[in-house]
Amino acid sequence: MDDQGRGPGPRPEGGAEAPPEERPPGPLPYEGVWRFTAPAVDSSVPQARHAVRDLLARQGVPVSDDVVEGLLLIVSELVTNAVRHAAVLSPMLGVEVAVGAEWVRVSVEDNHPYRPTALEADHGQTGGRGLLLVREITREAGGVCDVEHTATGGKVIWSALPLTVARAV
Repeated sequence: MDDQGRGPGPRPEGGAEAPPEERPPGPLPYEGVWRFTAPAVDSSVPQARHAVRDLLARQGVPVSDDVVEGLLLIVSELVTNAVRHAAVLSPMLGVEVAVGAEWVRVSVEDNHPYRPTALEADHGQTGGRGLLLVREITREAGGVCDVEHTATGGKVIWSALPLTVARAV
C-alpha cells in the first residue's frame, strides 16, 4: 500500500468534539489524516485492515478494543465492496483514516459512479450484507456513516466512530 502522508481533512458532521475552550490548543499528538492507496484486488483487503490497525497503534490513538475491532471490520467490508464491485472502472482505491480528538473516521474511495445503498438482509443470500453490517456497527458504536460522490465522479463511503464505545442507556 502506498502511504501518501497526512494532512488536514474533513471532520464528521455532528461529531462529539469537545468545545474549543475545553481542548488544549493545537491538535493532539494522535490527530491527523492518513491516506493509503491500493490496487482493487483481493489481497488489498487484509493489507488495508493491517495498515489501519498498525496506524492506530503507531499514532497512539486512545481507542478502545471494541472500536478498533469495529473499524477493522468496516474497512474489510468497504475494501471488499470496492474490489468486488468497482474494480472494472476503478483499478485503484483509496483508504483514508482521519483521527480527531474524540472520533476516528475510515473511508474507502473508488472511481465507480454507482452509489450503493444498504439493503435489507435477505437471509437466503450468502452475500450482499456488507453495507448493512457497516451501518449497524457504526450505529451501535454511536457513530455516523454515509456515501458521497467525489469531484471525479466516483464515490467515498465513510464511517466515523467515537474513540470510546457508546453505552446504551
